[in-house]
Amino acid sequence: MLLDFSEILKVILLGIVEGITEWLPISSTGHMLLVDEFITLHMTGEFKEMFFVLIQLGAILAVVLLFWKKMFPFQFTNKQEIFIKKDIFSLWFKVVVACIPGAVVTLLFDDYIDAYLHTPLVIAGMLILYGIIFILVENQNKKRVPKVQALSDITYQTAFLIGLFQVLSIVPGTSRSGATMIGALIIGVSRVAAAEFTFFLAVPVMFGFSAMKLLKFGFSFTGAELMVLVLGMFVAFIVSVLVIKILMEYIQKHDFKVFGWYRIVLGVLILFYFCMG
Repeated sequence: MLLDFSEILKVILLGIVEGITEWLPISSTGHMLLVDEFITLHMTGEFKEMFFVLIQLGAILAVVLLFWKKMFPFQFTNKQEIFIKKDIFSLWFKVVVACIPGAVVTLLFDDYIDAYLHTPLVIAGMLILYGIIFILVENQNKKRVPKVQALSDITYQTAFLIGLFQVLSIVPGTSRSGATMIGALIIGVSRVAAAEFTFFLAVPVMFGFSAMKLLKFGFSFTGAELMVLVLGMFVAFIVSVLVIKILMEYIQKHDFKVFGWYRIVLGVLILFYFCMG
């Protein structure tokens, strides 16, 4: 079965939303679920649950492309010898440490979260709550200098603490990047280092989460479902490349308060819409 043109446009829109919101601290899953409330993708509930996770792989591939030199620990010399960058290996071990809390909580509570918390009201509440926290944290940061200026300065202890904050993102509307960035800022990491560590952390987290969802759904796709997955991931990849570049330039000179205000306004609009409805 082929998709009609209107369904293709919906998938493209979802890919654009994913590519923008995955890296901005405004909750990609929350936005995807809300968009689906208004322009419903005509697929089974089981497929959409999996699709909203797997589409993030396109965004993750954008990170791999842009940060390949910082992420790949092997370098080939002119003599075709392999040089191992120990600092990059060390950074990946710190990423693994940061992943542990989230992996444990996801395995224990993922089914419960999917069943009871993927609602517009929960999303709105989390958007508003973390929007307020972002503004408060950034106001506090005006009075202090970050203790961790660069990605290489992040210790195992700092990585684990950031991982604990990432656990909060299991609730829709929180934002994985938002939770990790807030956590990093609170414990004294600079915005640039916080963003870069968030990008690193996203790679194993989203590959693992996607594998879990895919195994749960199975590998039997219809032609339409496969097209939806491929198109959604491709659009998310292209948009993510642009958004990551813009974000990294933006945070060189600006703080995250604009995202806090955006979250609050969006959350209030969602509450108003659904309460009135």
